[in-house]
Amino acid sequence: MDAPVLHFLVPDGFDEPARASGGNVYDRRVAAALQAAGFDVRLAPLDVGARDRLDRALVAVPDDGLVLVDGLVAVAASEVLSAHASRLRVVVLAHMVASALAESSDASATAGDERTALSAARRIIATSDWTRSELAARGLAEFDRIAVARPGVDVSAARIARIRAAPVRPEPARDQRRAARFLCVGALARHKGQDVLVEALAGLTDVPPWTCSIVGSHTADPSFAGRIVSDISAAGLEGVTLAGVLTGSRLDDAFGSADLVIAPSRAESYGMVVADALARGIPVVTTRVGGIPEAVAGHTSAVLVAPDDPTALRAVLKRWLADVPWRDRLTAAALRSPTPARYWSETTRVVAGVLTSVRAESGIGAAEVRSTG
Repeated sequence: MDAPVLHFLVPDGFDEPARASGGNVYDRRVAAALQAAGFDVRLAPLDVGARDRLDRALVAVPDDGLVLVDGLVAVAASEVLSAHASRLRVVVLAHMVASALAESSDASATAGDERTALSAARRIIATSDWTRSELAARGLAEFDRIAVARPGVDVSAARIARIRAAPVRPEPARDQRRAARFLCVGALARHKGQDVLVEALAGLTDVPPWTCSIVGSHTADPSFAGRIVSDISAAGLEGVTLAGVLTGSRLDDAFGSADLVIAPSRAESYGMVVADALARGIPVVTTRVGGIPEAVAGHTSAVLVAPDDPTALRAVLKRWLADVPWRDRLTAAALRSPTPARYWSETTRVVAGVLTSVRAESGIGAAEVRSTG
């Protein structure tokens, strides 16, 4: 039997290290796993917002063809996707609620585009329960058309077992040869909140020594990245390093040397970095926003603070540095967490199930599916 053909439309550069993002990692992992699971995956990288390229890509798909579209591509050219929906089996992969991240002046227009794109899909795959609930609450898509396929962690089960079995590593307060090491991973962009972290770090005085490595692309939002560089310089934060994009073993090394991972996001659909840190046995300080509480559920080594609040973040970091017993408890809890990590195999199983279901439906368009379902 021939492998089912899947046309997967992804953002151009989704496999380039300089454009590293959670959504791109998700797309790469799922594409590879679907191929291994028996799908004939035909990737079509497209410039986000390039309507003519999306139109040509969809024209090339035969009638009743199965199409998985990354939400960034779908929302940016929603009317093009809608024009082809009646003859194709479209599934949209919603990494985020686009209108929730848009500037206030653009939120209404973005919501309209988002609603149009999601209406063109027979099914929607969201990356968290929060995303599914938020899409439904905003009237962007019906709840029962949305499946949830949470991201996996980029740590193997065998490695997690070794981490859990290892002795607790020396704490900075007991090892006077080095400072405490903080790590923040994410593209430099306003919704990731690195400016909040820099402001919090600028007030860390009269405490034990520390360093902080901020890892992430500077190209997602160049003006914001430039502001971060200026803020670090203005505050005289010599202990803060902007490491740029790290992948593979270099990112592993960054996690491996970190005592605490900080994720100060203003908005987050899930929180892949947070889940990865916890799977590696590293405590985290992050924000109570979006899907992050879902990503840390069951872990006692995650401290949640309000978003956009450098004072609250600074208070937690000060306690981390000064309160050795508390830090010991968080570190031990991270290393001994009974909460199992989610793996990409589970993610792919959900995605494959949705695609298989859509492929088996009668050959009618998205609008008819909704009106009869």
